Amino acid sequence: MARYRNRLPQLDDELFITDAGLETGLVFHEGVDLPRFAAFVLLREAHGTSLLRAYYERFADMADTYRTGLVLEAPTWRANRDWGARLGYGEVALADANRAAVALLAEVRARHESERLIVISGNLGPRGDGYRIDARMSAHAARDYHLPQLAVFASTEADMAAAFTMTYIDEAIGIVDAAASCELPVAVSFTLETDGRLPSGEPLREAVERTDAETGAYPAYYMINCAHPDHIAPALRADGAWRERIRGVRANASRRSHAELGESGRLDDGDPRELGMQYAQLRQRLPRLNVAGGCCGTDARHIEAICRALGAGSPAPAV
Repeated sequence: MARYRNRLPQLDDELFITDAGLETGLVFHEGVDLPRFAAFVLLREAHGTSLLRAYYERFADMADTYRTGLVLEAPTWRANRDWGARLGYGEVALADANRAAVALLAEVRARHESERLIVISGNLGPRGDGYRIDARMSAHAARDYHLPQLAVFASTEADMAAAFTMTYIDEAIGIVDAAASCELPVAVSFTLETDGRLPSGEPLREAVERTDAETGAYPAYYMINCAHPDHIAPALRADGAWRERIRGVRANASRRSHAELGESGRLDDGDPRELGMQYAQLRQRLPRLNVAGGCCGTDARHIEAICRALGAGSPAPAV
């Protein structure tokens, strides 16, 4: 049973961390071959499931250490219809994979929930690439496309869903409408180019305000992911109440553009300490920022630096 679907605890002021760059960590640190950059395929075998469990446990332990809340994002960013078909998953197998992903997070929560508030989030990504817009949908078409995955999440222990790496507004609106039809809380995370705009060219302010306007402000909150803080900063120059709707950031470690990252075969993990300091600077422009994690190139080192920069509790003394 979902614990917090009727009241997400991260809507209060306590700091919640998330995990880091799952896919880049698996590929570059663990040497895992991820077809189509899809982590959910690891759930097909015991060894892959163990890798994922160990990955999430690392951040649950960190939340215990730094006395923060934790949002666990399911490894299902690619687990939608088109990407699933490319990977050989039919409708039933794909639904089973999404359920298995949430069940894995529920196991992790069960081992840590006495210490921390842990929210389980069903993660979904764009129909397209995530770094560029290769096909646009209307909001109505996006609703129909993403509804099956959201309906599966609604039938599990997931407390919410989160749409990550949204590249244009209409797809985000469609996802929100689908989540609302399932009575499932949802967060929307837009990605930005180096100029602080969505890959579609739309300003972040417009993305937040239009999504709210066309969905009755249904999203629980908004986030920004897969962009370096240097690329986020230009988007925050515009003042307004819209900035208070942004509670989460999952930044890239690298200053490279999406195009550069897509062409690179090497990991750019940046400077964890500098990244943490930049989160503290972002908080000055985002007064409600309290959900912090990482995206491409980040790992546990970066999340620990972010915890420290944002004033999380001091580590427990060594024994």
